[in-house]
Amino acid sequence: MFGHLQVSPVSTRCFLVKAISLLAVLALGGLSLASLVIGLEAPTVVVRGTIDEVLRLVTDEGLKKPDQEAHRRKLLEETIGQHFDFEEMAKRSLAAHWRNRSEAEHREFVQLFQALLSKTYAGKIENYSGEKVEYLKERLRDSYAEVQTTIVSQKTEISLDYRLLLKDGNWLVYDVVVDGVSLVKNYRVQFDRIIRDSSYEELVKTLREKSSDLTAP
Repeated sequence: MFGHLQVSPVSTRCFLVKAISLLAVLALGGLSLASLVIGLEAPTVVVRGTIDEVLRLVTDEGLKKPDQEAHRRKLLEETIGQHFDFEEMAKRSLAAHWRNRSEAEHREFVQLFQALLSKTYAGKIENYSGEKVEYLKERLRDSYAEVQTTIVSQKTEISLDYRLLLKDGNWLVYDVVVDGVSLVKNYRVQFDRIIRDSSYEELVKTLREKSSDLTAP
């Protein structure tokens, strides 16, 4: 039944022109074609949305009240947690030592690592004083992406790049690079040193103590 179907050269040219035009618009607009095709938000959109929500929370006058401090911190941790893959970050930070641990140890380590990062960096975010975030470039390669940004204040500029992984249909941050220094690599060096100088158990003990200190009044 399809033997007599014909496509005219004019129709073909029109289709190609439209397709090329669409690609050009996507490229100029900074959108990820891969994200569009499979119905995903582009990595930059995910990062920008997370940062916008974090800044909304830290600048909310109602949440700045002393009796709202715990509630604001909880909201910040929840916002960060929705778009960060703490399991992947913990796994990469522990590196080769991850393989020797049981599933129960994996779960405990991820929880301790998440508590450390969430509370440490939520505290730093709360010191926000009007710095501007500039979105520079998005790089894609297969299921990985990097969103390059700069934090600009009156005194300095800080390069802040977010590395993301496509997982279960979502772009999730698995590393943050600050002025060329990888957060995951930094922790990997520290964790490896503690394990080699002492033991894995000593590392877990240290993380528990850190978590306890961060949650204390």
